[in-house]
Amino acid sequence: MVDPARCIREINAVTLATADMAAAVAFYEALGFATRYGGADADFTSFHAGRGYLNLQLDARYEAPAHVWGRVILWVDDVDAMHTRIVANGYATQMQPSDAPWGERYFHVRDPDGHEISVARLLDD
Repeated sequence: MVDPARCIREINAVTLATADMAAAVAFYEALGFATRYGGADADFTSFHAGRGYLNLQLDARYEAPAHVWGRVILWVDDVDAMHTRIVANGYATQMQPSDAPWGERYFHVRDPDGHEISVARLLDD
């Protein structure tokens, strides 16, 4: 049995590298993130994400991975509305919103640096 005192309680933040802070900030603002710190001209930007944070760290040498390294999954109230919002802001998604056999409605989009972002919600919500 796992000792609850030794368990991870939550992920506080995820930090993603970006070669172009202005483009990355514009993308995450289009998703609806509120800036906590930094911005388009900063070396480090932090966005509110529920109780945690999504961070961007500027690295001018960063190159998008050739293959998926993993993904960040964002839970939202309305997946279809978020899809519409992203497309209206000029970003191409990798798929249309779909219901998954594991019980989520979701779609994927890549940010300007190639990080895969999944937007989802539980179907029984």
